[in-house]
Amino acid sequence: MENDEAVKKLRGWFSGRLPGEWFEGQPEIVLDREEIAVVGRLQAPVLGDDVSEVERAAAVEGGVQRFREETRERRIEIALEAEHRFRRKVSWGVVVGDETVMFTTLSVPVMTRLRQSERRVLDTLVAAGVARSRSDALAWCVRLVGKNTDTWLTDLRDALQHVDRVRASGPDLNS
Repeated sequence: MENDEAVKKLRGWFSGRLPGEWFEGQPEIVLDREEIAVVGRLQAPVLGDDVSEVERAAAVEGGVQRFREETRERRIEIALEAEHRFRRKVSWGVVVGDETVMFTTLSVPVMTRLRQSERRVLDTLVAAGVARSRSDALAWCVRLVGKNTDTWLTDLRDALQHVDRVRASGPDLNS
């Protein structure tokens, strides 16, 4: 977990570096040890009340694709600067209405040791065609847990940020 000062510096840098016309308000900056995700809100397409959900979804998809293509070169330039400065890869995404679309994200290998009963769960998902491999099955399980425990994970992350703030305000033991 990052300390508050590092997060503030990161958010400030992106706020100063990103063109103001790209997003409605400030983008959300999400980071972990390997990656910085920049997720900005785009204006939803203005459509009439009589438009079908299919047409509305197609308009959102078209707007996201337009933004992605029109900003590609600048996003790459900014990402390269940030990767050099912050030593993490940068990924991009947008939010339109209640839909989030990520353009690029890292897929990072993670090692784990599983007992036989846990491996059997993964093997069942593979045998059922839910996943192509144990690795895919494990990723599927992590997404499912994340989706079904979102509130709990948010509370846990908030608590960890509080711990970081308390640690930072404590005495400097390196002096």
